[in-house]
Amino acid sequence: MSKNRPNVTSRDVAKRAGVSQASVSRAFTPGGIISDAKKARILAAADELKYVPNSIASSLITARTNTVALIIGDTGNPFYVHVLRAFISALQKRGQQVLTFTIDTGSTTDDAIRRVLQYRVDAVILTAAQVSTSMLALCQEQAIPIILFNRYIPGESVPVVRCDNAAGGRIMADVLRGAGARSFALLKGDPRGTTSADRAQGFLDRLYENDIKEAAVDQIECGSTYDGARQAVERVYVNQGRALPDAVFGVNDVMAMAAIDVLRFGLGKLIPDDIMVAGFDSIPESARAPYQLTTLLQPIDTMVADTLALLDESLAASDVAAFSAEKIIPSQLIWRKTVPGAEPRLTDTLP
Repeated sequence: MSKNRPNVTSRDVAKRAGVSQASVSRAFTPGGIISDAKKARILAAADELKYVPNSIASSLITARTNTVALIIGDTGNPFYVHVLRAFISALQKRGQQVLTFTIDTGSTTDDAIRRVLQYRVDAVILTAAQVSTSMLALCQEQAIPIILFNRYIPGESVPVVRCDNAAGGRIMADVLRGAGARSFALLKGDPRGTTSADRAQGFLDRLYENDIKEAAVDQIECGSTYDGARQAVERVYVNQGRALPDAVFGVNDVMAMAAIDVLRFGLGKLIPDDIMVAGFDSIPESARAPYQLTTLLQPIDTMVADTLALLDESLAASDVAAFSAEKIIPSQLIWRKTVPGAEPRLTDTLP
């Protein structure tokens, strides 16, 4: 059998199927406007001729590769796994492909971007911690836009789509106070990340505005991970024996879930009878029976759609470095079983 691939073109497929070359292109384009019958005829002809579209040849004509780099920093947090799936699904529906890069222990976002720049990509979507100004400038010099997902770089004008994390922290402070809490544990996340910092600051600001004293809040560094939170909560409340607060707020769900596990299995506490727990993100795992966590939902599908809209605007801009936009999306309170009482009206918890 010959190892040489047949040199079949879209023109050959069009001739076999009795259609125009443009119809062949539409048949292989996700969302292309073409009747089902005509598409079936074209695909059958393509199969007979063993035709496969050449995306590399197309990119040489259009100067676009239809490939987007997605940098994921925290694969240990299920939220970002769900984000990855949503981006892959949405981009593939648009006829675009995803190159995924992760940030391993000991490496940085800049390291990941250096790896990205070894490939021909149209844009970069960044969900990880901050990128340096010099690396941002390097991408812009090569006309490769960077879109920040659920984070921002203070002092830099970069396209951003993010949840209103500070407002979410304020809402959760009101929810826990409204349920009767007067002492708190705040499980803090990655100190380099604006997402975790904004949630924590919004929570603290709202408590202090309502006469909760700083001494009534245990601020515990947990590093944004399940294991980090589990070890920190065990150290403070099991090993050191510090008195438990009325409520625990984890600035993401995995830390709140870790706290639940320590409180139940390490200290034998009932939730919410003995202590309340709340989180942020509303990952699907938080709704499972062992947790039923009261939390704040980040609307992933909306955030992904808005990110891709900004991506299109960035690619259409005459100057990538000059394009800047920010879309801030509110979180939604998801009332479950780890905070007692009736669900508050949203207007009761807004800043």
